Amino acid sequence: MDLQLDALNEALKAVKTLRSSVGNFFVTLSQGVRSDHGEDNKETKFILELQDLISEVNSHMRRVDQTCSCLAPAPEGLYNLGNTALLAQETTQDRQALYSELVESYKWTDKLHDCSNLTVSYLQQNVMKRTYVNAAGNAKRRRYTPSSHNVPPQTVDNVIASVDRLFSDMTLTVTRPYATNAILQITLGRSLKAVVAFKGLMIEWVLVKGYNEDFVSENGHLDLWTESRYQVFRKITDNANAAMLHFYSPIHPDLAVRSFMTWFHSLMTLFTDSCRRCGNHLLLGMPPTWRDFRTLEAFHEDCKP
Repeated sequence: MDLQLDALNEALKAVKTLRSSVGNFFVTLSQGVRSDHGEDNKETKFILELQDLISEVNSHMRRVDQTCSCLAPAPEGLYNLGNTALLAQETTQDRQALYSELVESYKWTDKLHDCSNLTVSYLQQNVMKRTYVNAAGNAKRRRYTPSSHNVPPQTVDNVIASVDRLFSDMTLTVTRPYATNAILQITLGRSLKAVVAFKGLMIEWVLVKGYNEDFVSENGHLDLWTESRYQVFRKITDNANAAMLHFYSPIHPDLAVRSFMTWFHSLMTLFTDSCRRCGNHLLLGMPPTWRDFRTLEAFHEDCKP
């Protein structure tokens, strides 16, 4: 079986070479006499070049004949297709094309199998795991188990209290309507309001609304999901959740919370800051809703770097 496959592979290579040589012949023939043939006897040089190409085609043709002679002859009669041979007995026009569709489905399945094997080999290399390494000396690498989602409520209150002392113009109120996980309600001057949902000391969700909106549902419970009716605060909600993911740190969760709160406090001047790039207060009816994570500079959505 392996010898037959090798012979078939050689025959296919010979056919490919033959087609290439025939293509070169017709390309040269279509170009005619060229400038690189010179001025003297250029027609003779062109004919000699064609003769060389024809000789090359004949040589490749003999090679194809030799390789094809090594192949086993095709079996006489119909191939044994198993139960799929019964499909040829169908008289309905729609079912006569079923065999070709079946062959395509087998090809697709084989390709999916090959891609799955490649995916498994890449995943087994463990390249998607994030490991925090102790950089002291030649210490062994050790995976730290994130525990920021499982901390005592008192630790969460202490971190929030430190943030409250850091920003006196930002009002923070902590409630726990859902077991021990804290819900932080923020009032930022007279610009906006927000709720920040914690799981332990890890921020899970941020929702921002206008100063004249509330977070109470129709049944009187805290509503964490209904978006603001103003487009500007819906955009700030998206940016705040992006900032929450940016500052996330399982090793230093308290630093992640302080960094996020510092970024969020920069929205105090939402309606007074001008864009750092274009210098305008409004662009397409929107104030600069984006704040750079490092410099806290204000940018419009279309102007941010």
